[in-house]
Amino acid sequence: MVPAVAPADDRPVILFVGTSLTAGLGLDPSEAYPARIQEKIDAAGLRYRVVGAGVSGETSAGARRRMGWLMRQPVAVLVVETGANDGLRGQDPAATRENIQAILDEARGQRPHPKLVIAAMEALPNYGEEYRRRFRAIYPQLATANRATLGPFLLEGVPGDPRLNQPDGIHPTAEGHARVAENVWKALRPLL
Repeated sequence: MVPAVAPADDRPVILFVGTSLTAGLGLDPSEAYPARIQEKIDAAGLRYRVVGAGVSGETSAGARRRMGWLMRQPVAVLVVETGANDGLRGQDPAATRENIQAILDEARGQRPHPKLVIAAMEALPNYGEEYRRRFRAIYPQLATANRATLGPFLLEGVPGDPRLNQPDGIHPTAEGHARVAENVWKALRPLL
């Protein structure tokens, strides 16, 4: 008897590259926002497959190093969520911008080019207003320069609400990830 072989999943891929926010740190992967986006895609009758590639603690430099490997599969849409850990560590916003630009360049090396979505991030106030301003500017500048869709601040509506945050005050709960999925869906849905 020949074992049954599952057919290959040939749906176009939406690749989510990011940090613990994308990985869903502290939650079951089915509760993280990429899985919630897959639910929205399925409910809308759209034919896409979400691939979550979040790594907890990763900086934009780490995401940049992984891109060659991640882009070995054809990608229809690339959603980039990175920089939060750069901001937490007070890294130079110019270096973060350079790393994200390299990620977008790697994606544009694929034929056909994937559509690009950049999730906006914010820096905490502990490094001062000038740092926050420089950090905040990274995302709209890169979106404009690369004709990418700029999503809202990834965590918009989540910080400060204990129902939406785990005890660490940084990582969203399952309910918080549902809110993050709504934020991302606003930017992603028109591209599908």
